[in-house]
Amino acid sequence: MAFNLTNGGSGRRSRGLPAMADINVTPFVDVVLVLLIIFIITAHVMDYGIDVEVPKTTTVATSVKDLPIVVINKAGEVYLGRTPVDHLQNLGAEIRAKYPGQTAVYLRADYQTQFDPVAQVLANLGAEKFAVSVVTQPYNSSRR
Repeated sequence: MAFNLTNGGSGRRSRGLPAMADINVTPFVDVVLVLLIIFIITAHVMDYGIDVEVPKTTTVATSVKDLPIVVINKAGEVYLGRTPVDHLQNLGAEIRAKYPGQTAVYLRADYQTQFDPVAQVLANLGAEKFAVSVVTQPYNSSRR
């Protein structure tokens, strides 16, 4: 920082000296670079918290709706977003509590998951009157 203490620090400028208008940019650049590095490091982690490789299909319909995501990993564990679902019977109530007014969900199931947990989740969501959109990936794209 730069200070100009003239006239005993009384705050008045003498008529012959111009105002000091220098801005020290170095601390600002340091903070911006640190934030950029933090963002670059954490950006890929924010994509999905649970590692699920969805099945590949020949045709995939693109959807940009903002819906709750029900995830089933390889081991058959069910998550609502990133939080585990303890009892499958409570899945509909948990969705309604976290996302009031939602009538549809996305289902992301790992392609190596046994069909039984997927069928149970689909049956439970159907009984709770939720429309289910299954997330898949086209053959020609890389894994996210």
